[in-house]
Amino acid sequence: MLELLLTQFVLLWAVIDPVGSIPVFLSQTQGMSASQQRRVAIKAIVISALTLMFFLIAGQVLLEAMAVPLPAFQVAGGLVLLLFALTMIFGQSKPDSEMAMQDENLWDKAVYPLAIPSIASPGAMLAIVLLTDNDRFGLSQQAITAGIMLTVLLITLLLLLLANPIQRVIGAAGAAIISRVMGLILASVAMNELLSGLHSYFTQLHALS
Repeated sequence: MLELLLTQFVLLWAVIDPVGSIPVFLSQTQGMSASQQRRVAIKAIVISALTLMFFLIAGQVLLEAMAVPLPAFQVAGGLVLLLFALTMIFGQSKPDSEMAMQDENLWDKAVYPLAIPSIASPGAMLAIVLLTDNDRFGLSQQAITAGIMLTVLLITLLLLLLANPIQRVIGAAGAAIISRVMGLILASVAMNELLSGLHSYFTQLHALS
């Protein structure tokens, strides 16, 4: 049980990438007062939490409504997570396009690019669906996953509120190193999901033949 909790925490930490969101937050709140920065951070976390909770509750239902088998989604999710991990390892800790967006509206800054796609990234959306598969996990396990997700988001909020001193301590190079290490861990998890999905797909195919 402890191993499962640790695995889920590491996976969600990697795809949400709290440390990597700090430069995005700083670029979007440059010139703002401390009060405005707090408002943007809180709004971004609330939006991210609602987005990921939607995928946690309704993600698999939507897949089933579209007649997409979960093993196929698991393989696709594994591939997307792998690509996401590779961008963390070989590219920027966060895409330049996310850091360059500027807008005068605080809600706009909180929604894009901070909440989506920086915090509630496509990788995080896919990961939360895979971690709450109704065929593999019961309600209690899904509730635990939701708790872990909210814990990571809470940590993200704390890091955003402390973004200015953290940036001074670790610098851009430190944030990039941490992001690449997490990318390597995420790549391993993504490969495990991909192989597991392929195994499930061919097992089902063999059972039907």
